[in-house]
Amino acid sequence: MLKKPYIFKIGSTFPEMAAKYGDFEDWVRLALEPKEVEVSVIDLLDNDTVFPEYNVVGGIVITGSHEMLTNEPPWSERVARWLPGAVERRIPIFGICYGHQLLAHSLGGMVADNPGGLEFGTTEISLTVESVSDPLFGAMENGFRANVTHTQSVIRLPDGATRLASSDRDPNQAFVVEDSAWGVQFHPEFNREITRDYIHLMRRELKSQGDDPDHLIECCEDTPESASILKRFCRIVESRS
Repeated sequence: MLKKPYIFKIGSTFPEMAAKYGDFEDWVRLALEPKEVEVSVIDLLDNDTVFPEYNVVGGIVITGSHEMLTNEPPWSERVARWLPGAVERRIPIFGICYGHQLLAHSLGGMVADNPGGLEFGTTEISLTVESVSDPLFGAMENGFRANVTHTQSVIRLPDGATRLASSDRDPNQAFVVEDSAWGVQFHPEFNREITRDYIHLMRRELKSQGDDPDHLIECCEDTPESASILKRFCRIVESRS
């Protein structure tokens, strides 16, 4: 049986950004660069959506969301109850931003407002020693730059998780569980223009915490090394399907 890769859509970008660039699932699918199989999108904001059977799932990317995980929206808690079964079966999982937080939460980690404040723009990601042997991060020897836009963070990793990366404002930028389920707080699917627009739309909140939005916008970059992680994840999914 050929297993299918899925994008679990758990949020949408701002309408004005969707009109320009498409939505979260479009950015993820573009970054994945699937070669052998079609990627299916499941909208899990609808509480009536039926989850696929585990045995037909080749891999999962969980998108970001503008929701706060600590609000415990019903759709989010529903996904959190389903995810541990996928982890136990070693289905490849890649959670992005809210998806990263949701994966950690589903496995017993803790999510809260980031003590370092809002983290927006292009930032330096530092790798841990443990990342060297990781299938996704091991190819990135000296760290890399990535685009970030988030308010909340994983404050405590789940038991059994391995921390893979950090930034100045977030010690848990990436983790892995069971060598098959990864969470990343940064956005490998974001390009420079998308990141700039997010900073512009959050200008007031960023200024209120002492950041300079214009400087953050000026320093935004495309981050091909960050994007390469999603491509490698897609190759892992295809090789195991």
